[in-house]
Amino acid sequence: MLIEGFPARVAGTNCFVVAQGDGQQCIVIDPGVGVAETLEEIIADHRLHPVAVVLTHGHLDHTFSVLPVCQARGVAAFIHPADRAALTDPWSGLGLPFGAPLFGIAGLRFAEPDDVRPLMDGVPLELAGLHFAVRHAPGHTPGSVVFTLATEAADVLFAGDVLFAGSIGRTDLPGGSGAAMTASLREVILPMDDAVMVCPGHGPRTTIGRERATNPFLRNLM
Repeated sequence: MLIEGFPARVAGTNCFVVAQGDGQQCIVIDPGVGVAETLEEIIADHRLHPVAVVLTHGHLDHTFSVLPVCQARGVAAFIHPADRAALTDPWSGLGLPFGAPLFGIAGLRFAEPDDVRPLMDGVPLELAGLHFAVRHAPGHTPGSVVFTLATEAADVLFAGDVLFAGSIGRTDLPGGSGAAMTASLREVILPMDDAVMVCPGHGPRTTIGRERATNPFLRNLM
């Protein structure tokens, strides 16, 4: 199994490339700001063939490069319907006036890729020969999702901004909900096995067991 992750140039958002191995099809998870060069290097170095972009949620630091990545490769983008509007209007999810400068850049415009497909709770995602279990986990945004991939070593959770090493995603932005986040942590995250490796939307990788033992936001729910 090949899982390559690297931080975007803005906000340190983790972008992941996942494939069965070198020379295989792959998916790209959460292509943020300024990821194109590193992403192309990884694809070339491992001789990969992207077949889709999968988004954990609609915030701009996770979706900024979805249009160029999808259009350059002619592939679909997958996102939960509750966050789809953010692909064309990222300002509302950040509590900013439409058209306001983002990341200090004025005049930005956004559009959906030609092919946008829904991610639905409990509906498996079969891409690049990989089987992802999909769970809706709102709280950070209404359409936040997490994906679990079974591997020979241990399951891997792509957690977006639901769970970080030592913390969780913020709930104070438009569409966020502390109550929904608590429910997502209790019903989606806590039942997972301790051995599950967590690839979060920001920061280092961790495990469910480590977070269950040390993350105050999880410990307060047990």
